[in-house]
Amino acid sequence: MSDLSSLPAVEKLAAALSPEVSLPRPLVNLFVRREIQTFREKLIAEERHSREEMEASIKESLHAFENSRLQPVINATGVLIHTNLGRSPLGPRAAGALQKIATGYSNLEFDLPSGARGKRAGYLETALACLLETEAATAVNNCAAALVLTLRTLVADGKNEVIVSRSELVEIGGGFRIPEILETSGAKLVEVGATNKTHLYDYEKAITAQTALILKVHRSNFYIGGFVGEPEIPEIAELCKKHGFPLVEDLGSGAMMNTEDLAPIDHEPTPQECLRRGIDLVIFSGDKLLGGPQSGIIGGRADLIAEIKKEPFFRAVRCDKLILTTLQESIDQYLEVRADPASSDVPVLTFLGTSTKDLRDRAEKILSGFSSGNVAVSIEDTLARPGGGTMPRAEFPSIALKLVPSNQSVPKLAKKLRVGSPALVGYTTDDALFLDLRTIFPADDACVAKALAQVL
Repeated sequence: MSDLSSLPAVEKLAAALSPEVSLPRPLVNLFVRREIQTFREKLIAEERHSREEMEASIKESLHAFENSRLQPVINATGVLIHTNLGRSPLGPRAAGALQKIATGYSNLEFDLPSGARGKRAGYLETALACLLETEAATAVNNCAAALVLTLRTLVADGKNEVIVSRSELVEIGGGFRIPEILETSGAKLVEVGATNKTHLYDYEKAITAQTALILKVHRSNFYIGGFVGEPEIPEIAELCKKHGFPLVEDLGSGAMMNTEDLAPIDHEPTPQECLRRGIDLVIFSGDKLLGGPQSGIIGGRADLIAEIKKEPFFRAVRCDKLILTTLQESIDQYLEVRADPASSDVPVLTFLGTSTKDLRDRAEKILSGFSSGNVAVSIEDTLARPGGGTMPRAEFPSIALKLVPSNQSVPKLAKKLRVGSPALVGYTTDDALFLDLRTIFPADDACVAKALAQVL
């Protein structure tokens, strides 16, 4: 068994590693101590490790730890709303407003004309209602919170049953499932219909004196084909109205435009459409197709929104000034360019609308500046996807750089680019690494060329 006393002192090893990483020295010291303790336990268990092996392992682990810090990443995956890469990036306008509010004081809860305490998010809620063409709206810190809050509010007074079609009992990201969310809110799930078909009479037969609402969940991260069927929203809305309880829909993606006008993809229902068809409350994300910050938006009947805002849980999930600022700017911009949402600076919309010709021109320019060496590089036609649990069948043409290394493995090349500065994340097949231009900002093309020159 190796002698731990032959290892350099913790401080000495930490001092040697500190110049190699951009981490605070106390954090490096703590990390090294923990790693050495782990090796001490292994040695006690009679696992053999040399001093050199320990030092190399600690050094590698420290660099991996450093790379876990939140940092900018160039998304070359072709997935526009990439959950693991931060979902939708903000546009310049929203980011500029965020910088101003974050670095100073603001009128978050202060009424400037009267000098008295003001109403948090009053402006935003009015702007949201205007955009959604509905009576009222509010926002919380994410879409799951919006759903739980809505259910907690509407499940009361002995009415706790929530009717949901079996075809809509979905699992969202991170393993969270609709039945579990309902349970968290205190609701009792009542499943109706079959996986592929749900009829209006299925809903009607399930209604009891304890029914609080019917919940529709948009199938945003999967689809069902074949022998399928479900009643139209106006039919379900009429049924709810007849029995005196609301119809709520978790829409998920929050598209504010006709998606088919931006790319050759299917139409994604908008919150405005859902509300016009009879939905009483619609819930959706602010950081998907809307292109704003992580948030959950609730819009619809004013009386229901008022009840939701009185629920004590509302305070636990309310938005802070940073979310409110960026969401406010995003909504204002949609209102200003309402006739042509694609003219906004929302990156997701820009990426959707970019032509493959423009992408190919950029790819050729990137490749023109360096020699590929031991890697075969070509420009390939590919398919990009919306991602983020949005439009699962949607794919649209894109352009990517295809890299096939001859002197190293594809995973090794991909890792070199991922741990570079800035990090460059593509996707791999069995024999190649692809860098999709669809999700790379044009301003980052020079960084991509530089990163490739360094590793090739």
